[in-house]
Amino acid sequence: MRELSDFTSTTDADGAVTLALSGPLVVSSASRLDAGLRAFDGAVARVDLSQVSAIDTVGAWIAVRLARHHDAEIVGASARARRLIDAIAGTRDDTAIVPPRLPAVRRVLSSVGDYVSGMGTGALAFLEFIGAMMVSMGQLIAHPSQFRGKALVRQMELVGVSALGIVGLMSFLVGVVIAQQGAVQLQQFGAEIYTINLTGRLSFRELGVLMTAIMVAGRSGSAFAAQLGTMKLTEEIDAMRTIGVSPMEALVIPRVLACTLMMVLLGFYASVLAVFGGAAISTLTLDIPFATFLSRIQDVVPLHDLWVGLVKAPVFGAIVALAGCYQGMQVEGNSEEVGLRTTIAVVQAIFAVIVLDAFFAVFFSEVGWG
Repeated sequence: MRELSDFTSTTDADGAVTLALSGPLVVSSASRLDAGLRAFDGAVARVDLSQVSAIDTVGAWIAVRLARHHDAEIVGASARARRLIDAIAGTRDDTAIVPPRLPAVRRVLSSVGDYVSGMGTGALAFLEFIGAMMVSMGQLIAHPSQFRGKALVRQMELVGVSALGIVGLMSFLVGVVIAQQGAVQLQQFGAEIYTINLTGRLSFRELGVLMTAIMVAGRSGSAFAAQLGTMKLTEEIDAMRTIGVSPMEALVIPRVLACTLMMVLLGFYASVLAVFGGAAISTLTLDIPFATFLSRIQDVVPLHDLWVGLVKAPVFGAIVALAGCYQGMQVEGNSEEVGLRTTIAVVQAIFAVIVLDAFFAVFFSEVGWG
């Protein structure tokens, strides 16, 4: 028969009460003792453990809690019991246990190492994502009837048509700023007419498509990451796989194609609006007629500047869509991860777009389109 824990109370000549615990004070037999001790009413001066046959951490915690509650002294504890009691008593209930803080140099090196290691792991995961998308695109090419045309049209509307207002306004204002600031500098040399050259070439070659890509990254890239991340959390993507629907074919490819195609149109649209903005401010401040500004654009802007912008646009669109979709598909755990991955998608897309724009600038200069 299993021995049970128990306690007795005695009062000495001075009226001090001593609670003597007996039997094994372990987790398997302490439940009844704990209930009795909680029900005990009265002041206690000492907690006697001399009759305790065995003790573990739970038993030591019961003794320490009892002593703290009555502001009593623990007596008669064996060497093992004293070690456990000292360990328990040294950890207050309201004291958080925190690991020792490493020196600053080690913390920095550890963070850098984790970041570099994470970059390698992330690069491999991204290549795996690209490979899976290529396989899915090959299957769609082999079986065109599986392609979701309605999903593509819907995403083209969200990425392109719905963005016309904000992209147009932004591009118009950028054109105004370029022309106004350029005119201020060129007036020092009496060369205000070259504001047309500056506005036209910058709009068609660089800023039109670059600013559009940044806007699309903040608008559509973040939406892709949030939408797919939420679907991942709610297990909708797992459900699609269960019923035999490929998430790549249904979710990723329509978004990537829509963003790639619409970036070409949005980039050209943004460049034209930037030129209109430059023409408007030039008409107001430089006395250059609006029609003259537009007709002069045809003479001073080489055709290859337009092609440079149109070549970069689909690449930028694909980068933005891939960053958003990839980060969305990596969401796992909780809703906080959705916000984190959305932020990472926007930052990565904008960074990649700017870096690629620099490479394009060098490349086109080398081939004579500088």
